[in-house]
Amino acid sequence: MSITFTNLVNKIDRACGTNSTTYTLANKAIDINIAQDEVWTVALEELGWNCDDFNQSDYPIITTALVSGQRDYSFILDSSGNRILDIYKVFVKDESGTYHEITPVDQQGNDAPLTMNDGANSTGVPTCYDKTGNGIFLDLIPSYNSIAGLKVLVNREPTYFTSADTTKVSGIDPLCQDYLYLKPSYERCRDTGRDNAQALFRDMQVSWEKIKKRYGRREKDVVRRLTPMAQDNH
Repeated sequence: MSITFTNLVNKIDRACGTNSTTYTLANKAIDINIAQDEVWTVALEELGWNCDDFNQSDYPIITTALVSGQRDYSFILDSSGNRILDIYKVFVKDESGTYHEITPVDQQGNDAPLTMNDGANSTGVPTCYDKTGNGIFLDLIPSYNSIAGLKVLVNREPTYFTSADTTKVSGIDPLCQDYLYLKPSYERCRDTGRDNAQALFRDMQVSWEKIKKRYGRREKDVVRRLTPMAQDNH
């Protein structure tokens, strides 16, 4: 079951003995969003570019025009204004209109094509790209224009709660959403010396282990290797 912002607020107030005056809706929204970011970090580590917020109305794929004579392209926000967290694959459309995946390289490394750094500004159909800052740099400067000539697979930030949107639900796995009220509740009770802080901490730990298992098993159709589990600090 997905839990609305109002549901989360009510659960926090019951656990903490608070109300909208002693623990404002705005502060609850901030703390819930921080908890959601923690879940999202696990999701991205486990699933990478296959992971996306269930509330998004489109896919985490960005296209932009390939411009003749332009080597660098910036990717900060998607079309809905969500911040781009990482770039996973880049495709370039050739002059006949066919996309080809191009190879990631480190512009400062030994594998970088000479055309990236020789200053000759060689033109053609790009075959490699380097990620620098918030954008990519192509090995060859495009010698042609192409509408939607660059296609980029990304991951992006989740959608966030605000105090005004009482019916908002998180875009994380519905079975993991108890963490969104458990973490703020525990921290509030810990900081105010309430007797139930340790019980909330134990519940939060159980929820955290569930999050790691859920996101670690989402891709059941992909064969995965067992790796040592890092010690968790929660």
